[in-house]
Amino acid sequence: MDRKKELKQEYKEIKVEGGIYVITNKQNGKKLVASTPNFKTLNGVKFTLVNGLHTNKELQNEWKQYGKDNFDIEHVEVLKKEEDKNRVDKKELEKLLEKWLDKLQPYGEKGYHS
Repeated sequence: MDRKKELKQEYKEIKVEGGIYVITNKQNGKKLVASTPNFKTLNGVKFTLVNGLHTNKELQNEWKQYGKDNFDIEHVEVLKKEEDKNRVDKKELEKLLEKWLDKLQPYGEKGYHS
């Protein structure tokens, strides 16, 4: 039973960081700005791109055309979890996403947003 308590405590202490990330096409400079409540989920985003399953079809087509080595995925702003919870505040995440969309303007020729 003590082991179960230890595991629960370890889980509570896991550092959960979410925030804003940007996928940049190195060939043409286009950007996709997105948010995630946990940066560990970026492996899933990469998986969808590699397997042709990403929901942004323009990004997916260019990923296939140029290859994964022609894209950078970077964290641009980190939002730490709420003190009393093991998650990031969704409203704060939405505000951050709007801030970065306004700042980078990834629309039309500059990005993958419409």
